[in-house]
Amino acid sequence: MDSELHELFLDQLADLLNAETQLTKALPKIAKAAQSEELREAINSHLEETEEHVERLNQVFEAVGGKPKSKTCKAMKGLIEEGSEIIQELKGKNSVDAGIIAAAQKVEHYEIASYGTVRAWAEQMGHSEAVRLLEETLEEEKAADDKLTKIAESVANTQAG
Repeated sequence: MDSELHELFLDQLADLLNAETQLTKALPKIAKAAQSEELREAINSHLEETEEHVERLNQVFEAVGGKPKSKTCKAMKGLIEEGSEIIQELKGKNSVDAGIIAAAQKVEHYEIASYGTVRAWAEQMGHSEAVRLLEETLEEEKAADDKLTKIAESVANTQAG
């Protein structure tokens, strides 16, 4: 059973590695589309974190004796495509930032769910170093989500109104 969970764990890490890599390519375009400086800065700041998340995932693979590998994350691909459509549809409108935040929070919630799951599995299997690394990323994803909520409440939703 443990070896099955370990294989599933490695598979989900590969999915997350691809998801984070996709995000590093998408975030600069999203930041460029943002109207408010506050949102643009938040996205650029999260881009730096996302690059660290990629590195951290590589460390997790090493910590559990696996070789870093990537597997196409269809969920992230879909979330990024949806975000791109929102940006295209709202280009030039006051509601573009609210749309960007909605799309970004869907991404954050997907990541929070994914990191929470692999972190729990790592704990169950006794991979303490992996738990520490995954917890660090999980907390950063939650903080990014909170920051987006604050920007939405203070700037984007009022501009869209």
